[in-house]
Amino acid sequence: MNNIPEVKVGLVAVSRDCFPVELSRRRRRQVMAECQRAGLSVIEIETVVEREADLNPVLQELATGGVNALVIYLGNFGPEGPTSLLAQKFAGPVMLVAAAEEKSQDLVSGRGDAFCGLLSTNFNLGLRGLKVYLPEYPVGIPREIAGMIKEFIPIARIWLGVKNLKIFSFGPRPADFYTCQAPLRPLYRLGVEIMENSELDLYDLYKQAEGDPRIKEVVEEMAQELGPGNTFPQLLPQLAQYEVALLNFFEDNLGTSSFAVFANKCWPAFERYFGFVPCYVNARLAAKGIPVACEADVYGALSEYLAICATQLPATLLDINNTVPPDMWAEIKSGRYSYQRTDLFMGFHCGNTPAEFLLNPTLKYQLIMHRLLEGDREPKITRGTLEGRLRPGEVTIFRLQAAASRELKAYIAEGEILDVDPRSFGCLGVLAIKEMGRFYRHVLLEKQFPHHAAVAFRHCGRSLWAGLRLLGLTEIGVPLPAGSLYPSENPFGQS
Repeated sequence: MNNIPEVKVGLVAVSRDCFPVELSRRRRRQVMAECQRAGLSVIEIETVVEREADLNPVLQELATGGVNALVIYLGNFGPEGPTSLLAQKFAGPVMLVAAAEEKSQDLVSGRGDAFCGLLSTNFNLGLRGLKVYLPEYPVGIPREIAGMIKEFIPIARIWLGVKNLKIFSFGPRPADFYTCQAPLRPLYRLGVEIMENSELDLYDLYKQAEGDPRIKEVVEEMAQELGPGNTFPQLLPQLAQYEVALLNFFEDNLGTSSFAVFANKCWPAFERYFGFVPCYVNARLAAKGIPVACEADVYGALSEYLAICATQLPATLLDINNTVPPDMWAEIKSGRYSYQRTDLFMGFHCGNTPAEFLLNPTLKYQLIMHRLLEGDREPKITRGTLEGRLRPGEVTIFRLQAAASRELKAYIAEGEILDVDPRSFGCLGVLAIKEMGRFYRHVLLEKQFPHHAAVAFRHCGRSLWAGLRLLGLTEIGVPLPAGSLYPSENPFGQS
């Protein structure tokens, strides 16, 4: 997956001048040994920071090693000024951790007091207005520090992805979907670039791609991927031309950014001009790590991308769509599941989920658009969805959104896709999240989130939460367990 950052972690030890520098150096080497045992590729910086004069050599070592994510390790108390200055001068994400004492027989010359030094350094970071990543308990022996570095890698990937991302948008937000509106200022504050274009630009790109030699290759890939689900083989050249057009635009317009995603208007005029729905192509690009959010949903595209950075797996965008009927819930309860009916809902979209996460993926036509655009006629311009039941397994739903006040907010919830036939159309599945009903009411509705949710096919809430906090977000909604009330929840319960 080439559209996400490769994280190169550097480990720098710091030492207070009134403590033995060898203590920090030895402990750093022990951390490196544990990283190697864990299969982590970490670049060890030889210079130990004791004073400000050490910063230039350290920064040079970091640059030479191509380090883009920094772990600052207090092997002893550490110097708060040079340590916080290093965090300030480093251009990427920073994690701050400290050494725990190791042996009760060595608490005189071998005592480092990093537990205390971390407080001092963190205070200085606050004076400088700096944001670094602190693990839940950021003090540990070498094996534990290596575990913290492993957890830092996806968090750093999220930060680096956002800071080097461009969003390509085609078409205005649809009139019936103002929930997909996209205030731009919060994007710029995050470090995200955006390039807005018209639907006419998109059609022009498609026409320009006609005859591109790569179309034949893409058609062959599609046919192989679809297998028995290739119900409209005559449609594949048009879909392949559209895919090539988007990839050409992607390659030609990155500019100073390293990564990009799309947020494209996809109906109703699209079908009349292009002659198909773009859903299958959107699914294929998502599988390559380039999500294409439906209905020009800029923050949906951004949310999908963060899910990809967190998991290194493709993601999708689904509507938090419909409830599970009581008779279906009764069947679910009679099986191996113990969820309440309000824990369940169906996630749906037209056909934009990568084939690897669908059971029996099949090329079909979009039923809702067909009703609108073709009536009783045979489907022609509404063909091109990739439909199938979502594969059972872990799931995380996630959304980063700018409010009407232009403040950023988010939600994260982990659950599972049930092995249950949803008995409907589209790419669809029955999702279960404990206490979803209350979460829906007191986070999704109360905080006015839109209907689109980014869906990661793995539990990644921990990385997303930490990544958002490192990016400066403070409002992140999560499902609360029974007995823990949301601020807006009636304390007298339900009638």
